[in-house]
Amino acid sequence: MSMEHILEAVRSFDGVLELAPVEGGEFPEIAWNDHFFYYAPDGEVPQREQPYATVVTKNYPGDDRCDLDAPGRRRLNVHVGRARFTELTGEDPRSAPASRDLTAVDVVFGHPTYRALGWLSIINPGRATHELAIDLLRHAHDDARRRAERRARR
Repeated sequence: MSMEHILEAVRSFDGVLELAPVEGGEFPEIAWNDHFFYYAPDGEVPQREQPYATVVTKNYPGDDRCDLDAPGRRRLNVHVGRARFTELTGEDPRSAPASRDLTAVDVVFGHPTYRALGWLSIINPGRATHELAIDLLRHAHDDARRRAERRARR
């Protein structure tokens, strides 16, 4: 049960597009070694659509409370919406977060920056959160597919 297993699972979803910028590529250095997941069966990054999940490997400007610069730490971030966020955390995503250790591994918590938008995070998913992480990713992927299908019908 590792992040590699989770990445393999999401890569198997129908119509998934993974952006995984590497050094020297077309994406900015800050994104190197991170992963961004979209529903995009045509293989093109959707216009005006954010990824439904990310895996980040380092601190970002303004998002450094999870100590992701430490070796071996990766944070899975998944858009789950307000209802599921509340179900899993007991908190309204738009309210001030409860005091918690944002460096803890293998626990679900509101994303330090995007919680108000219904994003959850797990640092180094393991035994306690592995299955939940895959379930959250599957639902986020299905939600992105439904949004794409609605846009296509317009």
